[in-house]
Amino acid sequence: QVQLVESGGRLVQAGDSLRLSCDSSGHIFRWYTMGWFRQAPGKEREFVSDIVLSDIVLSGGNTAYAHSAKGRFTISRDDAKNTVYLQMNNLEPEDTAVYYCALRPIGGHSQNRADYPYWGQGTQVTVSS
Repeated sequence: QVQLVESGGRLVQAGDSLRLSCDSSGHIFRWYTMGWFRQAPGKEREFVSDIVLSDIVLSGGNTAYAHSAKGRFTISRDDAKNTVYLQMNNLEPEDTAVYYCALRPIGGHSQNRADYPYWGQGTQVTVSS
């Protein structure tokens, strides 16, 4: 049974940095994709970033970012820990949301949440101005 557990969310001030973690377990997919999404109050869940975990480097790179995340957020992996991170710098109040990690059992980028059948419970990030 696939389990995803996010952690690291908390209240911070605008301009601060925060690192979210997503620990995964219960799967044996060789090539797969881990995504970060977020959902602000009253809004739909939106794509933030993803990373394709495979033994090969994709021509366009193994990471992808939403426009709002480019240049501020960095997604990374620690294979030994089965953990994916989202480093978020220069946070803005507009980044306030519940952040979810998700797993897609296919090694390919996708911003479509319907392509991710496995989800964590989410972690709250609140950025005060």
